[in-house]
Amino acid sequence: MTQAVVPSSTLVGVEAIAVEVQVDVSAGLPAFTIVGLGDTAVLEARDRVRAAMRSSGFDFPNARVTVNLAPSPVRKHGTGFDLPIAVGVLAATGQVPRSVLGAVSVGELALDGSVRSVPGMLAHAIVAPLRGLPLLTSGDAVRAAQTVRECEIRGLGSLGNLRAGLPGVAATSSTAPPPALTEPDFSEVRGQSSAKRALEIAAAGGLGLLLVGPPGSAKTMLARRLPSILPPLDDAEMLSTAVVHSVAGLDLDGVLAGVRPFRAPHHTATTAGLVGGGTPPRPGEASLAHNGVLFLDELPEFSPAALQALRQPLEDGYLTLVRAEGRVRYPASFSLVAAMNPCPCGYLGDSERTCTCPPTLVERYVGRVGGPLMDRIDMTLRVGRTDTSRLLTGSTEEGSARVRERVVAARERTRTRGLPRDLSGAALLRACGLDTETRRTVEEAARLHRLSGRGVTRLLRVALAIADLAGEERLTRPHILEASGYRGHS
Repeated sequence: MTQAVVPSSTLVGVEAIAVEVQVDVSAGLPAFTIVGLGDTAVLEARDRVRAAMRSSGFDFPNARVTVNLAPSPVRKHGTGFDLPIAVGVLAATGQVPRSVLGAVSVGELALDGSVRSVPGMLAHAIVAPLRGLPLLTSGDAVRAAQTVRECEIRGLGSLGNLRAGLPGVAATSSTAPPPALTEPDFSEVRGQSSAKRALEIAAAGGLGLLLVGPPGSAKTMLARRLPSILPPLDDAEMLSTAVVHSVAGLDLDGVLAGVRPFRAPHHTATTAGLVGGGTPPRPGEASLAHNGVLFLDELPEFSPAALQALRQPLEDGYLTLVRAEGRVRYPASFSLVAAMNPCPCGYLGDSERTCTCPPTLVERYVGRVGGPLMDRIDMTLRVGRTDTSRLLTGSTEEGSARVRERVVAARERTRTRGLPRDLSGAALLRACGLDTETRRTVEEAARLHRLSGRGVTRLLRVALAIADLAGEERLTRPHILEASGYRGHS
């Protein structure tokens, strides 16, 4: 009887949990058994491992092979256990040096023996150095995994390469930046100066914004240009965002280049699609927008249940899903930008066309969004039509690059003052430094717009973003008045 223990890991949410792949090869009727709460993909590893070993010139033992994935109470998902199971069988039967057991192995095996990457490689790369071990994985996963600088990566092209033991440390991948992405630019939007100002404030403060207006008023066009004025991701934001995208199996080039995510799901998205779920649980659009923008076009057309599920992440910056298997937590700190028509026909309050919707239908349409969600949206702006003559002129509009400079300067001003984005309560009041006149203005705005305590907090955050854009340390009456103008339509 021979045994081998191979370090590996499995995903729970966006975190990798340490797993030991224990392989036992003993005398008896030939059998290949995998135990330890593996899903269908894990159990199918038996056929992939057997074929990959034979294709690579190894012998699969004519014996009883038992694989235990410990700890047993934790459910294991995916095809990443192919490689550690094969490594354990090969080491237990003496076909490769036992030094191969000294790395956290994660990878899928093709039938020809080649090694493929699996979703969530960044999460596996984070847990490997915590165990004091290198990460053995597919060669094509090296670039993404090297984002975790503390992790030593051993790239493996084929199972047959293990005959010489663990491969050497993978060479650092090229640091050449990827091709520049063509982003929509603010200069392409004619007019709409108030909407552009609102987007600039939202970008400076990481705030949420709702655009309300008739069809063709450039609501979607404006929202899609918000990423072009956002500052690039810093190192910590890049890693946390890339981990979520890695777990979801998405391309990481944009995130690793510092581009903030912009997610725009269709209004038919389900609650699970928006906030995450499934078996095994996967991150939803809210988590994929982490450190970026979640854009919901045609807001009232979304399922009310899906919209209300966004209330927790808007308040806390993360999502907690509770399932029979346990709790899963996903990061979800995003700026919510939404667009909607004022009524089902879209022309309520329009200067050019008359609304044909009865009041009860309008009330029901707007009510689909719900007061609690509206209370969590920092800014609301009515967007009107752009004059046709303005559309046809060749006038030059301010481009995104100049707006981004002001946004970056404002965020840097906030950072140097040590103010977190979710500032609230007494700390928020101290940061605002309200004098008697400004405090009276806040009270008047709260009474006028019937703001809740949360509404007052968000009013002050908007005012702080306005002050940061203006380069001023304290809030003054004009800052509060402008901020209160963005609460009047909620």
